[in-house]
Amino acid sequence: MATQANYHHGVRVVEINEGQRNIRIISTAVLGLICTASDADAAAFPLNTPVLVTKVDAAIAKAGTLGTLAGALTAIRDQARPIVVVVRVEDGEGADAAAKLTDQNGKVIGTAVGSQYTGMQALLAAKAKLGVQPRILGAPGLDTQAVTTALVAVAQKLRAFVYAEGHGADVSEVMDYRQNFDARELMMIWPRVKVATPGTGVVVDASPVAYAMGLRAKIDAEQGWHKTLSNVPMNGVLGIDKDVFWDLQNPDTDAGLLNAAGITTLIRNQGFRFWGSRTCATDELFAFESATRTAQILADTMAEGHFWAVDKPLHPSLVKDILEGINAKFRELKNLGYILNGQAWYDEEVNVSATLKNGKLTLDYDYTPVPPLEDLTFQQRITDRYYADFALRVGTGE
Repeated sequence: MATQANYHHGVRVVEINEGQRNIRIISTAVLGLICTASDADAAAFPLNTPVLVTKVDAAIAKAGTLGTLAGALTAIRDQARPIVVVVRVEDGEGADAAAKLTDQNGKVIGTAVGSQYTGMQALLAAKAKLGVQPRILGAPGLDTQAVTTALVAVAQKLRAFVYAEGHGADVSEVMDYRQNFDARELMMIWPRVKVATPGTGVVVDASPVAYAMGLRAKIDAEQGWHKTLSNVPMNGVLGIDKDVFWDLQNPDTDAGLLNAAGITTLIRNQGFRFWGSRTCATDELFAFESATRTAQILADTMAEGHFWAVDKPLHPSLVKDILEGINAKFRELKNLGYILNGQAWYDEEVNVSATLKNGKLTLDYDYTPVPPLEDLTFQQRITDRYYADFALRVGTGE
């Protein structure tokens, strides 16, 4: 006889939450900005602390006038209104210029001692403290060789991308400086830009990095992360501080040499634009900025998009649901033009009984990123074959 607890005269509905999950692309246009500003509002920008800026204009009002913060935020604001994680560090001190620079480098690079992160290391705590992860990093005006090297290491941990200034008085010197780096997460930019100082209008030289960061955020929002920084007009720039020979049809130019060396330059043609799509990687698979960012974004998207699957019972149906979700996302990204194609699959040779019974599942996927059209060739020919119907066309009045 059925007990009272189990007895039911009617219909039971048990909700089973299984099946394909929608995979959402991670937020890509979150900036991580390292700066100085000794007269900034200390409450708004405490030292060595990641601060979330969602209203750039309001942040500029509290940024003071000294150091690099106000200028960087203004450059970013001129391009877009992205989310910015700001870490303010102290100015360097020292008895002479060399000692001051060394001290400044140390404060910008920071430390990760115990549970207290300082300098650029504070970006690593942004997700835990602010709920966002910086993806576009820069330290405009502070990015010496030591700082850039350290910032690349931070970017690799965050799966982020770094824009840094190339240093050199001429093309030869900056190409030599470029040899200090081999990182797919880094784009080097040279030369500096000329901009008007807010409030006074005085034209000064400024780092191009904050302009690149802001433009990168704008491109992500309007076109997508598969479009490189190159050949997009930017705002707020009045000139370039070095003479750079560029010609659209001539490869033997300053711009051509720089691009071939993995350095993005600036040109003036229908406005001021960055010219160059290459990273500082020696690995040809990641020669283009778009290839690196596609790899980073897909990796985090696939990982974060399957948090729900961890600790679920490892049934074949779970594997099928995961694969269907990934392949659906690849079809979507292909149709939108973000990738050329991609596919995920289950490999029986990898997933053997010994690994499956220990709760380990390995799924494979591949993809092809979209390269930029860097070298367009038209083959122009002169011919006399269009004389063949000359008389006919005269006779018909054509």
